[in-house]
Amino acid sequence: MHSYIDQPNGVFPSVCSLDCPDQCGLLIHKQDGVITKIEGDPEHPVTQGAICNKVRNMTERIYDAKRLTYPLRRVGRKGEAQFERISWEEAIRTITDRFKQITSEHGAEAILPYSFYGNMGRIGTEGMDRRFFYRLGSSRLQYTICQAAGQEGYTYTMGGGFGIDPEDTVHSKLIIMWGINAVSTNMHQVVLAEKARKNGAKIVVIDVHRNQTGKWADWFIPVQPGTDAALALGIMHVLFKEQLANEDFLAEYTVGHEELREHVKQYTPELVASITGVPAEDIIRLARLYGETEASFIRIGNGPQHHDNGGMCIRTIACLPALTGAWLHKGGGAIKSNSGWLEMNNAALQRPDLLRQSTRSINMNLLGSALLEQEPPIYSLYVYNTNPAVVAPEANKVRQGLAREDLFTVVHDLFLTETAAYADIILPATSSFENTDLYRSYWHHYVQLQQPVIAPYGESKSNVEVFRLLARAMGFEDEALQDSEEDMIRQTLDHPANPVIKGMTYEALREKQYVKGQTTPLLAGKLRTPSGRIELYSKVMERRGYPPLPTYMPLAEEGDLPFLFIPAPNHNFLNSTFSNNEKHVRMEKSPKLHMNRADAARLQIQSGEKVRVWNSRGECILTASAGDDVLPGVAVSQGLWSDDTEHPGSALVNALTPDRIADMGGGAVFFSGRVQIEKLIKR
Repeated sequence: MHSYIDQPNGVFPSVCSLDCPDQCGLLIHKQDGVITKIEGDPEHPVTQGAICNKVRNMTERIYDAKRLTYPLRRVGRKGEAQFERISWEEAIRTITDRFKQITSEHGAEAILPYSFYGNMGRIGTEGMDRRFFYRLGSSRLQYTICQAAGQEGYTYTMGGGFGIDPEDTVHSKLIIMWGINAVSTNMHQVVLAEKARKNGAKIVVIDVHRNQTGKWADWFIPVQPGTDAALALGIMHVLFKEQLANEDFLAEYTVGHEELREHVKQYTPELVASITGVPAEDIIRLARLYGETEASFIRIGNGPQHHDNGGMCIRTIACLPALTGAWLHKGGGAIKSNSGWLEMNNAALQRPDLLRQSTRSINMNLLGSALLEQEPPIYSLYVYNTNPAVVAPEANKVRQGLAREDLFTVVHDLFLTETAAYADIILPATSSFENTDLYRSYWHHYVQLQQPVIAPYGESKSNVEVFRLLARAMGFEDEALQDSEEDMIRQTLDHPANPVIKGMTYEALREKQYVKGQTTPLLAGKLRTPSGRIELYSKVMERRGYPPLPTYMPLAEEGDLPFLFIPAPNHNFLNSTFSNNEKHVRMEKSPKLHMNRADAARLQIQSGEKVRVWNSRGECILTASAGDDVLPGVAVSQGLWSDDTEHPGSALVNALTPDRIADMGGGAVFFSGRVQIEKLIKR
């Protein structure tokens, strides 16, 4: 069978690689071996041909004139982005010679891999890379920057990443989008919600910012940042008080409901209103609407978990469907992440058995501190699938660490990113359309195969190929380090412990492009909690020093700065991806700071004026947008902007964010920082 690469003209199936729950099916149009158009696959059961602007315009990124085409070696000072061309042979030799030298002088733990999910392909992000660094014996990275806190909190309640099938949400009668700008970050949940709305469903959005999703809702409820758990507890108070709780469900499917009933008596609507900024009458109205609607669905977003109390917040919201028994009704329940359904053979993919002895692990949220303060020190950083100089918290500290002359840094990317500007060696990366890889959604229940559609761009190579080359040059002879992508896909799918993916084979995916997991109703058997039930009271949490019942925990104090700062996602970038591509920047226009009109008036700031946003960690320059879309005392920016903007580094919002660790899972607290704002006075 000929590969798609060998066919210069035609339309070929593909899958979106972005870190997005929708994971759309795509159709790639080619002419003379070049992609000319990307559109949605109308046959995909969930995404049904609709795609976002980011992907529709992705050809601009694939063929961007700034894309890297060959390896580079630094010739200037770190951060100056001065490089010269070298061969792949020289690049691999330079990297492995330094790795051998560092290992000999300091031990392999002095080398730190740093990656995330800039490409969601399982093979490219969790395959040969993990195998190589396990075999090397390097420090290990804790992948905690995104869902770690919320995932742990949700797991305490529900036993893992298990929610309802999003395809069933067309039957929902009440949809609560809680802390998620779904129009920008989960568009097909919006499409499904629109179908439900035509059948009579009401849509409520709870968020700190009246963003595009908030404006689309039937009812938008603004909430003070970091107080979502208090709002959920206030809803529980009303549900129990007004006998809207489903007592039969609580008795059969939960543990701890009697303790919870007593516990939430303290969370009166009046108290919760004073914490959240949501009027008491709205709390009561929302609770009644939720309690009186059987098929109620909560889409739990990433936002609330990015606080000091993020894990407990998600744990608390996850308890709500149990109080009403929503899980028993088609279209009822919740989704935080559905990755638990499609659990694969991670041990076979990552091969932790290659690790010869225990090594230290480093939380990726603490990269700046790790580069500047870790003992014994880190002497080499290998970065791929991410851009920490922009996306990591305390960005100024990260860049200070990257500037160390004694830090040997390798960056494997499609572009000369802000992080790559500090690299000693830069390697050109393939795009997802040039790779073979396996994809699973963390929202819908489909697994998809990516087969290469175009040849590698210039001299670019995939993660898998590069790590095979590095392993060979290091003298590692383990068979696992020479496996092909097809080998690894087969190994990953071979997981008899999870009947949901039974029948998912490499051959089936080659033939059908996507295969749905064989899921069963969530409550058909025991959950993966210690009790096998929904745990409203968690003894595991109690043993670990947490409150065993859902509890509101205030945010950490950060001095007397007046504004809580929320650096939220925007519509046309995905984290820093696309922020350096001219087409996407034009669509997004400019970095803004949304603030309440009363705050703006007090500070004599008008919409359209430049403002300086600052705290002890750093500062950035944004354009003010004053109105009623946020509560007083709240400031929201949107997007991670490239240094390619008019004033390099001026819109670096993560210069302001703390690198504290959340209450659970080692998670990030991007949204719990405080700032001061002032009109920018030109000097």
